[in-house]
Amino acid sequence: MTPRPNKRLGQNFLVNRGIIEKIIAAAALEKTDTVLEVGPGHGALTLELAQKAERVIAIEKDRGLAEILRAKLAEKKIANVEIIEGDILVFLSTRYSLLPTRYCVVANIPYYLTSALIRQLLELAHPPERIILTIQKEVAQRIAAHGGKESILSLAVKFYADAQILFYVSRGSFSPSPNVDSAVIEIIPRKEKQAVAPEVFFTVVKAGFSAPRKKLLGNLAKGLSIEKEKIAAMFARLGVDADVRSEQLSLAQWLALAPALMYGREGLPRRSTSAAAKRQKDVVSRSPLSGLARSSKKDILKANN
Repeated sequence: MTPRPNKRLGQNFLVNRGIIEKIIAAAALEKTDTVLEVGPGHGALTLELAQKAERVIAIEKDRGLAEILRAKLAEKKIANVEIIEGDILVFLSTRYSLLPTRYCVVANIPYYLTSALIRQLLELAHPPERIILTIQKEVAQRIAAHGGKESILSLAVKFYADAQILFYVSRGSFSPSPNVDSAVIEIIPRKEKQAVAPEVFFTVVKAGFSAPRKKLLGNLAKGLSIEKEKIAAMFARLGVDADVRSEQLSLAQWLALAPALMYGREGLPRRSTSAAAKRQKDVVSRSPLSGLARSSKKDILKANN
């Protein structure tokens, strides 16, 4: 008997064969590839991955589904798929060594998992060479945003990787159908690290987005405890409009602004008030993307406005 989808685990199974074929084509797998799949469910995507890759490691949190999928693989005599029962975030934190240094991620994931999963994947010592995810359409658009539509989420992903939407998926392609449409997004982690330290970059970005509807200059002055006049002068030197809002700055502008604000023109750390220093210490002590990891099913969109 097939178990009912678990709403708590955000289970919406991809059943559209045409979409599965498009995902497989987009992954461009080779016979030597290792694939990490998250939430294989009934195995519709898993079986196709197994035909294209040398090895598939599928992490399934639902014990019932894991047992059903193991039985299905045994019946079809598919031996290159390993089903690991557990939470993917725990796996990446504690059993990451099971993965080779070269691998890719291809998955249709629960919407609520998006931010936390992308965060952990991008911050791994050996991130995937390629990430293909089916996620909520609006979140995908936010990640791939450009032209004055940036957010903490989009900047966080772009700091580590290049991202693009490959195609959209209607809600009717899933069973049960979710309340929103989806998109398949490709994220390619960069091999070269940014010249700006993540702690410096995200301290400034998070301060800048503290009140997204307000002007960036005021947000930075309050969040970093720097006089508005000094920030305005820095804006002028970098060619940034004094009336700009945080979403209007590109990644390149943030990369120029962050070290200038945190270290000043001379490259020396700025003096901060005790309150500001504590705020900055709190931000730096956490993972740069930690604020994205707590997004729930309901607030995943609004949390990163």
